[in-house]
Amino acid sequence: MSDEHAHHTNYVKIWAILLVLLVISVLGPMLEIRVVTLITAFGIACVKAYMVVKNFMHLNLAPRFVTYIVVTSLIFMLLFFAGTAPDVMQHEGSGWEKPAWKQAAADHAAGVTGGHGEHH
Repeated sequence: MSDEHAHHTNYVKIWAILLVLLVISVLGPMLEIRVVTLITAFGIACVKAYMVVKNFMHLNLAPRFVTYIVVTSLIFMLLFFAGTAPDVMQHEGSGWEKPAWKQAAADHAAGVTGGHGEHH
């Protein structure tokens, strides 16, 4: 058996694993435990992204410079988010505001429960 046939990726198995992780990431926030929600939202998303890149995009088989380009892009994306988050994650700033965020915060503080973005 040649080397190219020695390693066979079972795409159906990987798809099934991704599907199970999707179900877990959807059901996790329903427990309404903040730590579980964060782990299921971000931790599982990172695992799924890694599995897709490795098994479906075959980044591990690409030339090394492609991996460097992808990692560099991810680092710049994280730096951009870290640099802008202190401003954009606020309810209001100098010359702008997010009325929907302010209303949601007011509704949450008042104990109002409702749908996504519904205003009564």
